[in-house]
Amino acid sequence: MTVVSVSMPEELLERIDGFADEHGYTGRSEVVREASRNLLGEFEDAKLEDRELMAVVTVLFDYETTSVEERMMRLRHEHEGLVASNFHNHVGSRYCMELFVLEGRLEEISAFVGKIRATKDTLTVDYSVTPVDEFGGGDLDEATPDGAGHDHGGHDHGDD
Repeated sequence: MTVVSVSMPEELLERIDGFADEHGYTGRSEVVREASRNLLGEFEDAKLEDRELMAVVTVLFDYETTSVEERMMRLRHEHEGLVASNFHNHVGSRYCMELFVLEGRLEEISAFVGKIRATKDTLTVDYSVTPVDEFGGGDLDEATPDGAGHDHGGHDHGDD
């Protein structure tokens, strides 16, 4: 087996070691291998291929890391045809939450989530994917005339 060197914060390494001990893994390498297989297999669900999907993606990041917010805005505009709606909100005094509603194919959604996960300084990235083609029997835009009813939202900072 090939040995790979990976850099990570000490806190994450401690969490991996604790997880390995608590769940009976032989060590951190086994945990990292399993996590890698799971991550790589996430979007390999054959039942979702070639279907119209809706995804909700939630990103949490520290308010001080403006580079993350700028990257989220850039991704929203780069993937304008995929992002149906976007919501930005403050969470407490220190964090921001970015929520994306996506409409598209598995490959597009997978690529978008991958770009978000690759964004430095994100704290969490969570998502869910739901097939929607069975609801309308075809293209998402056919469900409403001229695509009407799709919210292409703005940036709400939660300030009342």
